[in-house]
Amino acid sequence: MKNVVCVKWGTAYGPEYVNRLYGMVARHLSPPFRLVCLADSAEGLRREVEYFPLPELGCPHPQRTMGMWRKQVLWGREVPGLSGVALFIDLDSVIVGPLDDYFSYGSPEDVIVARNWAKPFQRLGQTSVFRYPVGANPHVLDDFRADPQGIADRYGFEQHYVTHAVHGGVKFWPEAWTRHFRLHCLPGFPMRYFVPAKLRPGARIITFPGGPNPDDVMLGRWNKEVPPHRSRWEHLRATFTGPRVDTSRWRHLQRFVLPVPWIAELWRE
Repeated sequence: MKNVVCVKWGTAYGPEYVNRLYGMVARHLSPPFRLVCLADSAEGLRREVEYFPLPELGCPHPQRTMGMWRKQVLWGREVPGLSGVALFIDLDSVIVGPLDDYFSYGSPEDVIVARNWAKPFQRLGQTSVFRYPVGANPHVLDDFRADPQGIADRYGFEQHYVTHAVHGGVKFWPEAWTRHFRLHCLPGFPMRYFVPAKLRPGARIITFPGGPNPDDVMLGRWNKEVPPHRSRWEHLRATFTGPRVDTSRWRHLQRFVLPVPWIAELWRE
């Protein structure tokens, strides 16, 4: 049995994100498999998804940090609904190729993560997609609970903490498998005004850390501050007249994306 797990809390991602993740997994992973969703509610989830209440973090949530620290509960001695080896996939991911190798690559004892492409010269992991032996590294959660604010202040992001905390170190997926939408698929500025985002050869999962989100880019917008299908000229004009994607005019200019048909095709139930 192949265990795939996701976590969902709050309102940033609706149940449709979980349901689409299940659909993509079903199309790209050989059975038998299961998708376990640790969430604060089962409302709206399709019946094939195995829902378990998301455990409490067990300590105050760090302040002044962008890290998704709630994911630390995955490193507990026991995780609801999980045992053995599990593959975690962030909800804002688009599966575009076969997943079976994510379970056979390396040793079952390995913690394998995506490389943090935003910091290419550092050996840092990106936990949008990672595989791990459930319960084998409980110190990751225990140490965090003992000093959540100190760890957050030191590492900034939970994925940086995980990279350094796992005993024996993390390993990385082959580079072609797990790609970053903004860094690998979206053309650089200003070419993104004329060329839509493209799939990279050999890619299997496209991740969206730091945004934009799949539901926005498939409609040709960076975020929900602007209407869908805004033309390049409307986006340029909004630099001075609004509404802007970002309060910074320079960041607004950079944050443009044409509609992405392959996301609309692949990111579905």
